[in-house]
Amino acid sequence: MVADPRYGFETRAIHVGQEPDPRTGSVIMPIYQTSTYAQDGVGGLREGDYEYSRTANPTRTALEEALAALEGGRHALAFASGMAATDAVLRTMLRPGDHLVLGNDVYGGTFRLIDKVLTEWGVTYSVASLSDLDEVRSALRPETKLVWCESPTNPLLGIADIAALAELAHVGGAKLVVDNTFATPYLQTPLELGADVVVHSTTKYLGGHSDVVGGAVITDSDDLRERLLFLRNSAGAVPGPFDAWLTLRGLKTLAVRMERHCGNAELIAEALSVHPKVERVYYPGLAEHPGHSLAAKQMRRFGGMVSFTHADGEQAALNMAARTKLFILAESLGGVESLIEHPGRMTHASVAGSLLAVPAELVRLSVGIEDAHDLLADLRYALDAS
Repeated sequence: MVADPRYGFETRAIHVGQEPDPRTGSVIMPIYQTSTYAQDGVGGLREGDYEYSRTANPTRTALEEALAALEGGRHALAFASGMAATDAVLRTMLRPGDHLVLGNDVYGGTFRLIDKVLTEWGVTYSVASLSDLDEVRSALRPETKLVWCESPTNPLLGIADIAALAELAHVGGAKLVVDNTFATPYLQTPLELGADVVVHSTTKYLGGHSDVVGGAVITDSDDLRERLLFLRNSAGAVPGPFDAWLTLRGLKTLAVRMERHCGNAELIAEALSVHPKVERVYYPGLAEHPGHSLAAKQMRRFGGMVSFTHADGEQAALNMAARTKLFILAESLGGVESLIEHPGRMTHASVAGSLLAVPAELVRLSVGIEDAHDLLADLRYALDAS
């Protein structure tokens, strides 16, 4: 099926890149568990120009076609992990002496890669609140090539004006990259808002079942696609065919899962906002959230991630995170099961002492698709016991 924009999101998620197998009629994309392909004479490649699975694999191609269709982009490339995708974008778009602007609230692994690895390569960066366009404007330099954005941010659920950031970056000769992992293309399509590149950890909502690790990059740029393909083939950070198949399977139910994630998160955020042991709730669906109006404008709903600070401090937050029964204490997010974590000690330990340091009493929830009343009861028990 061609990625016809007249088809709805749910239809594209199920059909694009996933036509019935012409040989057997299988309605599910086969797992091409192969490393190499027979040639009809030297250089005589068969349909799809497949020669070696590091370079290309039919199952991976199907995933990439589906991802491009859902994000509204012309090209998608799948990677072995979200960090592999991030690394490929940064190394493709930056050179020694270049500068990038980084949001002041991002995933700890992204900060670690930029702060500990890219700086050794001669890349510099500035930190700015991406919700403050004047602050971003002040951070831009003549050598700035990239603005790296998350919206919603991880873990404080901040909202950036993607269209305004894109315009600001482009005026300065830079490109805007948006990590769309939290929102997913079901809730938000940054390319349509002016972003140049979208990055995903497909491990999270796109895969959706906590059983696969992967990443993706989506763009409209032919030149960037070719450069990313070259780097991916040269460095080899590709997902295996089974990983691609699992992610493709997850995409089929992304829309219905996101509706439940959002619905559950909205109920939990409202309940936490009036709990005596909760100091502050970070969730863009709450009317008091500073980015609520903007999120309502550029997102379909407000997502399945909720963060909050414990009124009794760090130790109480740690105690609470260890006492839930349905919320599993674990890193990652976006699976059908609910997860709880302490960012300062877990996913964001690498930002300690930096401008991106998170509150010590912060707890982050990845709200799953279980019964919302069961999840609320679990959180209330853990809070009361902390």
